Amino acid sequence: MTSETDRRYLAAAIRVGRAQLGRTWPNPAVGCLVVKDGVVVGMGATGQGGRPHGETVALDEAGDDAKGATAYVSLEPCNHHGKTGPCTLALISAGVARVVIALGDPDPRVSGAGVTRLREAGIEVLFEPFADLCATAAQAHRGHFTRLAKGRPHVTLKLALSVDGGIGLSGEGQVAITAPATNRLMHGLRSRMDAIAVGAVTYQTDAPQLTVRLSGLPDHSPQRVVFGGSEAPDGFIHLPGHDLDAHLQTLGERGFTSLLVEGGAKLARSLLQAHLVDDIVLIQGTPVLGPDAIRPFEVNPFAGGVPGFTVISRRQNGSDRILTFAPDRKA
Repeated sequence: MTSETDRRYLAAAIRVGRAQLGRTWPNPAVGCLVVKDGVVVGMGATGQGGRPHGETVALDEAGDDAKGATAYVSLEPCNHHGKTGPCTLALISAGVARVVIALGDPDPRVSGAGVTRLREAGIEVLFEPFADLCATAAQAHRGHFTRLAKGRPHVTLKLALSVDGGIGLSGEGQVAITAPATNRLMHGLRSRMDAIAVGAVTYQTDAPQLTVRLSGLPDHSPQRVVFGGSEAPDGFIHLPGHDLDAHLQTLGERGFTSLLVEGGAKLARSLLQAHLVDDIVLIQGTPVLGPDAIRPFEVNPFAGGVPGFTVISRRQNGSDRILTFAPDRKA
């Protein structure tokens, strides 16, 4: 039997895991709450670098109070031995009475086996009991799912555009387009990504820092990547050549589950033409750049959309408009 209480705690477990996005690759950022008699006795998320797992952290905090408790988990607990033991065994050994799981894990080492092992141990398991929270968890774990399905990180293309669809000026490179409040919002987006990339021309022209510059998040900057060109500075992964699919596969092999691409126009067009973009975030600022603008799209997407993509959210952030696109289901 599910209840509104189960929904509330499961939603909280998803939020706990989301707070670690960008820090847990190659593992998913799993959140877990252990609740007994209406009190949260343990809370945890996957640690930096993928260990310890969220269930282990929460169970350690709960201690003896885990016996007879309910564990709420954002993703099906692992059921295999890797660098750590299976979370299913940890839950069984702790003596929890119930486990409520937001979403199944398609990893073939886990898929369904985690649920089965818990039930065989006599634990009541509620599996994907709420459709809306299943969708919320899928959004949080999309990088993990993309890497499993496609062997590469989930790719988010983010571009700031002028009113007339430009991202910079020919011969001058990057210009200020978005307001400071939007810049802070986008630094928050960076902080939730495993890696961030630009093309070689953009790096050579603008020398972007590609770091998170928000108070309280000094260690949340993603791994920096440069596609193409002959070299990149220390601290960057340099992927020379033009085979973007191979570059993304390389990042997937290294464990990256999410990649934010911030420019430039040529790289954006190439990724879109190769169908290697999983979602798009576009910000329209107030400047008008005129005939010398560098335009990544033939048609201004704020007027004509992006071919093959559908707007899934619209937001006004001060003077800036923000649109998020997802691939058409028919594409």
